[in-house]
Amino acid sequence: MQPTAKIWMNGELVDWDDAKVHVAVHGLHYGSGVFEGIRCYDTPRGPAVFRLREHLERLHNSAKVLYMELPFTVDELRRGVHDLIAANGIPSVYVRPIAFYGYGELGVATAGNPVEVAVISFPWGAYLGEESQTKGITAKTSSWERVGPNVIPHVAKATGIYLNSMLATTEARRAGYDEAIMLSHDGYVADGPGENIFVVKGGVLRTPPLAMSILPGITRDSIIQIAQDLGYRVEESLLIRTDLYLADEVFMVGTATEVAPVRAVDDREIGVGPVTLELQRAYADTVNGRSERWSQWLDVVEMSPSAAEA
Repeated sequence: MQPTAKIWMNGELVDWDDAKVHVAVHGLHYGSGVFEGIRCYDTPRGPAVFRLREHLERLHNSAKVLYMELPFTVDELRRGVHDLIAANGIPSVYVRPIAFYGYGELGVATAGNPVEVAVISFPWGAYLGEESQTKGITAKTSSWERVGPNVIPHVAKATGIYLNSMLATTEARRAGYDEAIMLSHDGYVADGPGENIFVVKGGVLRTPPLAMSILPGITRDSIIQIAQDLGYRVEESLLIRTDLYLADEVFMVGTATEVAPVRAVDDREIGVGPVTLELQRAYADTVNGRSERWSQWLDVVEMSPSAAEA
């Protein structure tokens, strides 16, 4: 991680090295927090955050599921993200808002613990490596199941849930693969540790439904809309692992991952296909401001001197 000048913390911009919490914060001990992953791109109109409002609304929804009341509104958080990007002066960054129960009581119950909110921004390239965008990635079906909706609410992007993802990622990479694919408890394809998954078969796109205990991905929603606008049929349907082996194409999407072709699953070669590459180009053109077709998703940041000094 490349440090930047400022971090937005509880409504104020503080120096990177001063953004600290106590070792006894509740969120550290129990994973009681929620977060978002957002990207800001350097576009011809200036730095633009992709679907910022939707991300911040999802942060609030995640908090609600965890009985957590955020002390900042969506609009206040949006202004905080804009101020932070302007203050750091870097137009292309990954943005990480996080809210968690802070220092107070150390019991499992959250009563008596304040809710802390911070936003970090820093440069971050392709999550799975630059070659993942062109040559594709290899994936392994994980032995770790995706947690069920009545175990932990995966609709919430909660910090503690990502232990499930960390185990799957670590297993896959120790075995020599780029990423994992996680199944539900009854054997259906769920998602990746930090991505949603799509299959292309006969020109039709299929993706697991939200009922499979997957995160309602904002990139997933964007790709569905883009694909439909380009004339593709998109179906939410149950998938089993052999649907991946026999697919014409497989790809993963997410804010950090963007659109990554999956060239092999469990050592079954699939390759990188034309539909994936078309959607990848359309997505890249959209987020980088090269296309006006879906430009409503870009939230342009004003990099004025006054904002940078805030």
